[in-house]
Amino acid sequence: MEKSFVILGSVFMFLGVGAGAFGAHGLAPYFARYPELESVYETAVRYHVYHGLALLAAAWVAEKWPGALAHWAGYLFVAGILIFAGSLYLLVFTRLRWLGAITPLGGAAFLAGWLCLALAAWRG
Repeated sequence: MEKSFVILGSVFMFLGVGAGAFGAHGLAPYFARYPELESVYETAVRYHVYHGLALLAAAWVAEKWPGALAHWAGYLFVAGILIFAGSLYLLVFTRLRWLGAITPLGGAAFLAGWLCLALAAWRG
């Protein structure tokens, strides 16, 4: 599982850096038309990248202190990226505001992932 988290974390980081560059350069005309969505996009990219790194941390913790909590942390970070950042990306491109109601579920997954990671280290 550690290898999977490193691979997923690296892929998420690759995509996050690409999304950031795309937002800064390719989406400038879009954000000129919808300026209120630029900060939403930046938030999606920021949390996407942070938690791509968190997956790498989960892999390290799972290797150092094996157990279910470290694995749960990784799964929760993946879910958080998909739900939190994913819902914000969709909101930006579809302008469907109701997608913002889904975003906190991803935030809760992030919080639970960090708690699991801390507990895994503490118990290790």
